[in-house]
Amino acid sequence: MNDINDKTILIVDDEPDIREVLAISLQDMGYRTVEAENAAMAFDRFQEEHPPIVITDIKMPGGDGIGLLRKIKHENTETEVIMITGHGDMNLAIRSLKYEATDFITKPINVDALEIALRRAREKIAMRRKLQDYTRSLEQLLKEKTELQDHLASLGLRIGSVSHGMKGLLTSLDGGLYLVSSGLNKKDYQRAEEGCQAAQETVQRIRKMVLDILYYAKERELKRAPVRISDFAEDLVRVIQPRIDGCGIRLVCDFDKTEGTMQVDADYLQAALVNILENAVDACLKDHRMPTHQIDLNITDSDDEIVFSIADDGIGMDKDSCDRVFSLFYSTKGRRGTGLGLFIANRVIGQHGGTIKVASKPGEGSVFRVRIPKHHLERNPEPAAQPLKK
Repeated sequence: MNDINDKTILIVDDEPDIREVLAISLQDMGYRTVEAENAAMAFDRFQEEHPPIVITDIKMPGGDGIGLLRKIKHENTETEVIMITGHGDMNLAIRSLKYEATDFITKPINVDALEIALRRAREKIAMRRKLQDYTRSLEQLLKEKTELQDHLASLGLRIGSVSHGMKGLLTSLDGGLYLVSSGLNKKDYQRAEEGCQAAQETVQRIRKMVLDILYYAKERELKRAPVRISDFAEDLVRVIQPRIDGCGIRLVCDFDKTEGTMQVDADYLQAALVNILENAVDACLKDHRMPTHQIDLNITDSDDEIVFSIADDGIGMDKDSCDRVFSLFYSTKGRRGTGLGLFIANRVIGQHGGTIKVASKPGEGSVFRVRIPKHHLERNPEPAAQPLKK
């Protein structure tokens, strides 16, 4: 309710003299008044003005005040209605209280009695608004408490998931070190080399998991520097290739026209793209329809931006998964996933002022397309992850 309406009172009486006297008294008290001479006109003015207080005569030609009271209360139960009654209409005045009139005053109208009735009406309005404010505050507190409980419950589950994943990686590391130790003891250097490779791969996976957790815990400022796009592409392949080797997956790279430079945080951006590539690897490993799979990594220099396209022919995702794939803690990998990788990738790309789009269908693989400005731009307020039309 605005300030004008808040100080507005509708006066309803068929006698002009009474309306005039009431208007003068109310205006002296600081109110704005509107008038009506009968119930029908009064209800029209009420719907136009929405006054918080109505003062109406009980007996009027063409419709009584009690009928008007009931219509007003049906329209807005919070409107306070003060009835004006003659001495012979006491039964009607009492009846009006049954229909939730705020008070009644008798003719001839006494200004003190009018002020008392208005004070009661305004106290009821103020009390009701305080109650509404308290209710809204309680609802907000309840909502925040529920969100906090949900977050803590989710966090607890994810800590368990991360712990489980870390435990598995440490077990793999122990296995690799055992192969190294036993190979050296038996002078079986091939066995020792296999152990070294397994340990190195596990260390890289542990490193990635720790970095994901750190990236999630605190978003750091980008350390931008000019980077040759071709060098960045080669480093990206060098990092992901060990994860692909021996998995029956072929990585096909196309880095045409990528001889320029881009101003990015290379380590941060590489971590984001590795997360997307590892997601592609997992999608292929989950798909048992074919003995081998392929991941296409294309990097193109398009005017003022670099476009990274990562496509796989793996298991694919349904629409719900596409919509939620960048959400915090969302994972389709069960206990093997932390739900941090693609969330962090989306955030890092957003920090660079870029966009990431995804298109996928079950059984048809997925395509992630990342666009990064070549030069420093103002950061987007929100990472623009959205569906991509294949």
